[in-house]
Amino acid sequence: MGIVVARRLLTAGLSALALAAAVVVAPSSAQADVTVAACSNAVVGYRQVVCAQTLAVRTAPGGAWMGELTQGQSFQVEQVSGSWVYGFAYGHINRHGWVQNGWFYAP
Repeated sequence: MGIVVARRLLTAGLSALALAAAVVVAPSSAQADVTVAACSNAVVGYRQVVCAQTLAVRTAPGGAWMGELTQGQSFQVEQVSGSWVYGFAYGHINRHGWVQNGWFYAP
C-alpha cells in the first residue's frame, strides 16, 4: 500500500510541476504575440510611437546606421517607400532618417 501511495504522490507532484512550468512559459510567448500584433505600418503625416524594442534609424533605406529609437519614442512620418519610412526621429537622435516600416503603433 505504501508504494502505491508514494507512486500516486509522485505522479501528482510531477503533474503539478508540469502545469507550473506551462504557466511560467505561456505568458512570455503570449506577450510576444500581442506585441507583434500591436505593431502596424506607418501613416504619412502622423507622429507615431515605436512599438519595437529598438528601431534602427539609417541615412538611406538599408544605409548607414545613425542611431536607434526605443519602444515608446516617436517618429514623424513624412514618406513611405515600400518597406522603408522617411521622417524625423525624435528622442536622442533628433534628425531625419529612414526606418523599417511596420514597427509603429496605429495612430
